[in-house]
Amino acid sequence: MLLTPDEIATYHKDGLVIPESYRVPKATLERIRAAYDRLLSENADNPEFSADFILGPHLTTPGTYGVKGDPVWLDFAQIPEILDMLEQLVGSDLILWGVTIFGKPAKVGKATPWHQDGDYYPIEPLETVTVWISLDGSTPEQGCMRFVPGSHKERRIFSHHFEHRDDLTLAQVIDEDQVDLATERDIILEPGQISIHDVYLVHGSKANHSDRRRMGLVLRFMPATSFYNHDSGKHKEDAGSPHGYSNRALFLVRGEDKTGRNNFSRGHEQAVPA
Repeated sequence: MLLTPDEIATYHKDGLVIPESYRVPKATLERIRAAYDRLLSENADNPEFSADFILGPHLTTPGTYGVKGDPVWLDFAQIPEILDMLEQLVGSDLILWGVTIFGKPAKVGKATPWHQDGDYYPIEPLETVTVWISLDGSTPEQGCMRFVPGSHKERRIFSHHFEHRDDLTLAQVIDEDQVDLATERDIILEPGQISIHDVYLVHGSKANHSDRRRMGLVLRFMPATSFYNHDSGKHKEDAGSPHGYSNRALFLVRGEDKTGRNNFSRGHEQAVPA
């Protein structure tokens, strides 16, 4: 189930790979779907809660957006076969620092504008790999993720601006003169398939106007050769980001902290032990 040499080469060339031979087991998918249904039910009265974008479902007490989470999401973030593939791409020392659900409900699921993930990330040097697990399948009709192959290669964050709109999941939008969007590709996934992409990759998605939900679980890992600087101020929370970067709970899921500087206690008043 590990990545083939060709798939590793594809990741480095395009900035994204879909492992052809791997599927999250059906029993695990059912557990994730059940946990998602519980999350929706338990947060139904929260005015800040949106099924489109759920941040920190693994936190046990309300954190960013007041989400009441469940530690079971930490189990879903540490599927051994997925961690094995990440080792092939970024090394054997891995820190989980982010868990997000993009629910994208049928008919009303919002679009996500073209962007790069790392604009605010206080990670030094900036290195992160994102795993996207498809729960329902992901097609163009459902508003599947799209990406610009090779847009990661310059290893820099392009200029972005803010658009605070009710029809978008994110306010952060890339200035489109920075990259050639004509080469975009759809990321079409079956239920249980995953994609893995680089932090510098330009990507986004259209709205979901179909009759089918497009729920995806997003896991963010950094190599433990990088330092998550909670106090850097780079997260720009005063500029419109409510994502709580300055208080993120870190979880060492493989190997050791090579920097010796990462803080594994910050934010854990909201989390459970790894």
